[in-house]
Amino acid sequence: MNAPAQPPQPPQPLQRPRKPDWIRVKAPTSPGYAETRKLMRELNLHTVCEEAACPNIGECWTKKHATVMILGDTCTRACAFCNVKTGMPRPVDPLEPEHTAIAAAKMGLSHIVITSVDRDDLPDGGASQFVKVIQALRRETPQTTIEILTPDFRNKPESAVAAIVDARPDVYNHNLETVPRLYPTIRPGARYYASLRLLESVKRRDPSIFTKSGIMLGLGEERMEVHQVMDDMRSADIDFMTMGQYLQPTPRHTKVIDFVTPQAFDAYAQIARAKGFLQVASSPLTRSSYHAGDDFAMMRAARDEQLARARAD
Repeated sequence: MNAPAQPPQPPQPLQRPRKPDWIRVKAPTSPGYAETRKLMRELNLHTVCEEAACPNIGECWTKKHATVMILGDTCTRACAFCNVKTGMPRPVDPLEPEHTAIAAAKMGLSHIVITSVDRDDLPDGGASQFVKVIQALRRETPQTTIEILTPDFRNKPESAVAAIVDARPDVYNHNLETVPRLYPTIRPGARYYASLRLLESVKRRDPSIFTKSGIMLGLGEERMEVHQVMDDMRSADIDFMTMGQYLQPTPRHTKVIDFVTPQAFDAYAQIARAKGFLQVASSPLTRSSYHAGDDFAMMRAARDEQLARARAD
């Protein structure tokens, strides 16, 4: 006799691992946060703080620090770790450079970080918009130092990156994101060594520009793979390395394999410093633009000290 058919079971909700205490943050409620949000809305600006669901948004926006994300809010790629929406982007906003400069001036920023979505639909990948933003910032708030965090400009002409370098940002950042082995699943639209070559080309074209790159930990990378990334970065003469904990933004994104302890982040930082980086930021909550202004000041001081020692020798 056949067993009675079982009624279909409802799908079980996807569970995300519980975050450890060391990466829990308070919900943003301060007046400074509200003022920053209002300013971004008034100027029709997007921020990676919101779009990428950054855990530090409460702290940063309270201090009126925001990372502006240019070229719209829609990315042409679909990386497995990223919360920025994917699709067909809208036309580039011609007012974006001036609005970004106005925001920086109104917030009184001594240091600003400008990033963007990937725009594979544009002939130059959006490089010309980065140039316009840098130029607008120099006009509107010349005392503000400028850090850019760009896409990889894959399959775009070399002149795209060259134009940005010639606009002379103070820091050129492009994140490697993870170890080479994980690229096919985590960053399928990019190529590890192409990203390294981009940063190498920046330093070769203008050695005075600081270069910076970062990776996420907790995606299943091995310790020695992280050490190899450090060596690869130093071979490309990258000045500043960041390491932070990957956090799964939604159940649809790639899972957290493990939560790396603060002690392990400290150990990675010690190794990175020993390998010769001018500056290292390594903690569970570290993100590319977290405390970027303070880190830039320390990096510049470290270079000055290094040059002074070289002259003395």
